[in-house]
Amino acid sequence: MIDASVSRRYARALFSLAEEEGQDERVGEELEAVAAALRSSPEARTMVENPGYTQAHRHALVDVLAKRMQLLPPMVSFLRLLVDRHRLAGIHGIVRAYGELLDEKIGRVRGTVTSAKPLGDDDLRRVREVFSAATRRAVVLESRTDPKIVGGLVAQVGPRVWDGSIKTQLERLRRELKYGAL
Repeated sequence: MIDASVSRRYARALFSLAEEEGQDERVGEELEAVAAALRSSPEARTMVENPGYTQAHRHALVDVLAKRMQLLPPMVSFLRLLVDRHRLAGIHGIVRAYGELLDEKIGRVRGTVTSAKPLGDDDLRRVREVFSAATRRAVVLESRTDPKIVGGLVAQVGPRVWDGSIKTQLERLRRELKYGAL
């Protein structure tokens, strides 16, 4: 695993190359697909993480991925660079940093919305519209459920958190009753 600042440097390098070629979104999709393939295959994950495997083994893995996934040449070169620099295990951090760069360029922000029960498509669309208006940016929301919040919503969009859950309101009421209004 590599730290976040190193991940950002690799992501910036790949992003600037992809941007020059006008393929920043496609490269981002490929990067996510490669990371998902490495995560989903126990054999590939072991080959990436286990120091017992040689660089030749990892280069062979990149060759297999390139052929099966029909990766763009810049992506193949980037994966080879990660292998050569012993950074392939840090691809997930690079994916995250690349996504942040792409989001910033496009003008969108990512967030999560948590509800006690699953939200329907219509409800999720309305929540997305509210947060798009509040942030003045396009919002990509991931929906989660957590029955512990009882009702309402907890949303994190970018660095901000909006907590309108019944659980939080009940806890606030309990504190006020116990200690008096603050």
